[in-house]
Amino acid sequence: RLSVSLCFMFIVVFLFPQRWYTTTIKVICVWLTDRMDLQLHLYQLKTLIKIVKKSYRDFRLQGVLEGTLNSKTYETVQTRLTVEEATASVSESGGLQGITMKDSDEEAEDVK
Repeated sequence: RLSVSLCFMFIVVFLFPQRWYTTTIKVICVWLTDRMDLQLHLYQLKTLIKIVKKSYRDFRLQGVLEGTLNSKTYETVQTRLTVEEATASVSESGGLQGITMKDSDEEAEDVK
């Protein structure tokens, strides 16, 4: 009975957050891929940047492995959002209001 409880705890504590993160990033990636030839609306871009950055930060704190966090899917999403951000900054004056794909560690250094 103890081994069943330990297995369940392992699944909940270790595997569930990794699968949740992977699925979240994959869904975003598929959604972006389906709209590859469309520019994102400013609201969509701001919302996706917040979701992706918060997911990355929160799941890193939950102990999700770096290899999982920085997967090819995540890199694809990050690249697309960075390109969209650059496009929006050229076409929209101040529309992103400080929301960027910049790494959260870099943001903490900027505040100091």
